[in-house]
Amino acid sequence: MSYAIIETGGKQLRVEPGRFYDIDLLPAAEGDQISLENVLLVQDDGDVHIGQPHVEGALVEGTVMRHLRGKKIIVYKMRPKKKTRKKRGHRQELTRLMIDSISLNGKLLTAEPQTSATEVIPVSTETVTETTTEPTEVSSPVETIDAQTPETTAEVETASEEKPEN
Repeated sequence: MSYAIIETGGKQLRVEPGRFYDIDLLPAAEGDQISLENVLLVQDDGDVHIGQPHVEGALVEGTVMRHLRGKKIIVYKMRPKKKTRKKRGHRQELTRLMIDSISLNGKLLTAEPQTSATEVIPVSTETVTETTTEPTEVSSPVETIDAQTPETTAEVETASEEKPEN
Protein backbone atom coordinates (compact mmCIF):
# COMPACT_ATOMS: atom_id res chain seq x y z
CA MET A 1 0.00 0.00 0.00
CA SER A 2 1.40 3.34 -0.94
CA TYR A 3 0.56 6.81 0.20
CA ALA A 4 1.78 10.38 -0.08
CA ILE A 5 1.83 13.38 2.21
CA ILE A 6 0.79 16.54 0.39
CA GLU A 7 0.55 20.19 1.33
CA THR A 8 -2.61 22.06 0.39
CA GLY A 9 -4.33 25.03 1.97
CA GLY A 10 -1.49 25.47 4.47
CA LYS A 11 -2.10 21.99 5.88
CA GLN A 12 -0.36 18.65 5.44
CA LEU A 13 -2.49 15.65 4.56
CA ARG A 14 -1.77 11.93 4.13
CA VAL A 15 -3.55 10.70 0.98
CA GLU A 16 -4.08 7.27 -0.59
CA PRO A 17 -5.46 6.43 -4.04
CA GLY A 18 -9.13 5.52 -4.13
CA ARG A 19 -10.10 7.66 -1.14
CA PHE A 20 -11.66 11.10 -1.00
CA TYR A 21 -10.61 13.97 1.25
CA ASP A 22 -12.20 17.28 2.23
CA ILE A 23 -9.65 20.06 1.73
CA ASP A 24 -9.85 23.84 1.58
CA LEU A 25 -11.70 25.25 -1.42
CA LEU A 26 -9.90 24.83 -4.75
CA PRO A 27 -10.66 27.03 -7.77
CA ALA A 28 -11.95 24.19 -9.97
CA ALA A 29 -15.33 23.00 -11.21
CA GLU A 30 -16.89 19.70 -10.25
CA GLY A 31 -15.48 16.83 -12.31
CA ASP A 32 -12.18 18.61 -13.12
CA GLN A 33 -8.85 16.79 -12.85
CA ILE A 34 -6.41 18.41 -10.36
CA SER A 35 -2.65 17.83 -10.15
CA LEU A 36 -1.01 18.56 -6.79
CA GLU A 37 2.74 19.10 -6.99
CA ASN A 38 3.42 20.03 -3.35
CA VAL A 39 4.28 16.46 -2.33
CA LEU A 40 6.34 16.20 0.86
CA LEU A 41 6.70 12.40 1.09
CA VAL A 42 5.97 9.39 -1.06
CA GLN A 43 5.92 5.82 0.28
CA ASP A 44 5.57 2.84 -2.07
CA ASP A 45 5.78 -0.62 -0.48
CA GLY A 46 8.68 0.23 1.84
CA ASP A 47 10.45 2.58 -0.62
CA VAL A 48 10.29 6.05 0.99
CA HIS A 49 11.11 9.31 -0.81
CA ILE A 50 11.38 12.37 1.44
CA GLY A 51 11.52 15.86 -0.04
CA GLN A 52 13.50 18.86 1.10
CA PRO A 53 10.88 20.45 1.26
CA HIS A 54 9.18 18.84 -1.80
CA VAL A 55 9.85 15.57 -3.61
CA GLU A 56 11.16 16.34 -7.11
CA GLY A 57 8.99 14.87 -9.86
CA ALA A 58 6.24 13.65 -7.53
CA LEU A 59 2.66 14.26 -8.57
CA VAL A 60 -0.70 13.45 -6.97
CA GLU A 61 -3.69 13.54 -9.29
CA GLY A 62 -7.30 13.75 -8.20
CA THR A 63 -10.82 14.53 -9.34
CA VAL A 64 -13.02 17.21 -7.77
CA MET A 65 -16.18 15.44 -6.63
CA ARG A 66 -18.09 18.43 -5.24
CA HIS A 67 -17.87 21.65 -3.25
CA LEU A 68 -19.42 21.75 0.20
CA ARG A 69 -19.39 23.60 3.50
CA GLY A 70 -17.89 22.22 6.68
CA LYS A 71 -19.40 21.86 10.13
CA LYS A 72 -20.45 25.08 11.83
CA ILE A 73 -18.03 26.42 14.43
CA ILE A 74 -19.33 28.83 17.08
CA VAL A 75 -16.97 31.64 18.08
CA TYR A 76 -18.04 33.22 21.38
CA LYS A 77 -16.18 36.16 22.86
CA MET A 78 -17.00 37.59 26.24
CA ARG A 79 -15.35 40.20 28.44
CA PRO A 80 -16.33 39.58 32.02
CA LYS A 81 -17.80 42.46 34.02
CA LYS A 82 -18.07 44.63 30.88
CA LYS A 83 -21.38 43.33 29.44
CA THR A 84 -19.65 42.62 26.14
CA ARG A 85 -20.60 39.44 24.31
CA LYS A 86 -20.14 38.43 20.66
CA LYS A 87 -21.45 35.19 19.24
CA ARG A 88 -20.51 34.40 15.66
CA GLY A 89 -20.52 31.27 13.55
CA HIS A 90 -18.21 30.11 10.78
CA ARG A 91 -18.47 27.40 8.13
CA GLN A 92 -15.39 26.61 6.07
CA GLU A 93 -15.78 26.23 2.30
CA LEU A 94 -14.42 22.80 1.31
CA THR A 95 -13.71 20.76 -1.80
CA ARG A 96 -14.15 16.98 -1.79
CA LEU A 97 -11.23 15.54 -3.76
CA MET A 98 -10.99 11.91 -4.92
CA ILE A 99 -7.35 10.85 -5.22
CA ASP A 100 -6.83 8.97 -8.50
CA SER A 101 -3.10 8.28 -8.67
CA ILE A 102 0.33 8.93 -7.19
CA SER A 103 3.29 9.14 -9.56
CA LEU A 104 7.03 9.70 -9.12
CA ASN A 105 9.24 10.92 -12.01
CA GLY A 106 6.58 9.92 -14.55
CA LYS A 107 6.30 6.37 -13.15
CA LEU A 108 2.79 5.57 -11.94
CA LEU A 109 3.17 4.10 -8.45
CA THR A 110 -0.47 3.41 -7.73
CA ALA A 111 -3.69 4.15 -9.47
CA GLU A 112 -7.30 3.51 -8.64
CA PRO A 113 -9.32 1.77 -11.36
CA GLN A 114 -11.29 4.37 -13.29
CA THR A 115 -14.96 4.20 -12.31
CA SER A 116 -17.25 7.11 -12.84
CA ALA A 117 -19.37 8.39 -9.99
CA THR A 118 -22.51 8.09 -12.14
CA GLU A 119 -21.90 4.48 -13.17
CA VAL A 120 -24.82 2.24 -12.29
CA ILE A 121 -23.97 -1.21 -11.01
CA PRO A 122 -26.74 -3.70 -11.77
CA VAL A 123 -28.19 -5.53 -8.82
CA SER A 124 -29.47 -9.10 -9.08
CA THR A 125 -32.98 -9.20 -10.50
CA GLU A 126 -34.69 -11.63 -8.17
CA THR A 127 -38.41 -11.39 -7.67
CA VAL A 128 -39.65 -11.16 -4.14
CA THR A 129 -43.04 -12.58 -3.26
CA GLU A 130 -44.87 -11.52 -0.16
CA THR A 131 -46.53 -14.08 2.05
CA THR A 132 -49.25 -13.02 4.39
CA THR A 133 -49.76 -14.64 7.75
CA GLU A 134 -52.99 -14.55 9.65
CA PRO A 135 -52.88 -13.30 13.23
CA THR A 136 -53.23 -15.95 15.90
CA GLU A 137 -55.38 -15.49 18.98
CA VAL A 138 -53.98 -15.77 22.48
CA SER A 139 -55.98 -18.27 24.55
CA SER A 140 -54.61 -17.35 28.00
CA PRO A 141 -56.82 -15.12 30.16
CA VAL A 142 -55.66 -11.61 30.91
CA GLU A 143 -55.60 -10.52 34.55
CA THR A 144 -56.70 -7.07 35.53
CA ILE A 145 -55.01 -5.08 38.27
CA ASP A 146 -57.90 -2.64 38.78
CA ALA A 147 -59.50 -4.81 41.49
CA GLN A 148 -56.38 -4.74 43.67
CA THR A 149 -55.68 -1.04 43.40
CA PRO A 150 -58.39 0.34 45.78
CA GLU A 151 -57.32 -1.96 48.62
CA THR A 152 -53.75 -0.73 48.57
CA THR A 153 -54.79 2.91 48.54
CA ALA A 154 -57.11 2.35 51.49
CA GLU A 155 -54.25 0.87 53.51
CA VAL A 156 -52.07 3.87 52.76
CA GLU A 157 -54.78 6.30 53.86
CA THR A 158 -55.35 4.50 57.16
CA ALA A 159 -51.67 4.33 57.86
CA SER A 160 -51.34 8.09 57.44
CA GLU A 161 -54.26 8.74 59.81
CA GLU A 162 -52.72 6.72 62.65
CA LYS A 163 -49.55 8.80 62.92
CA PRO A 164 -49.20 10.43 66.33
CA GLU A 165 -48.92 14.19 66.34
CA ASN A 166 -46.26 15.95 68.40
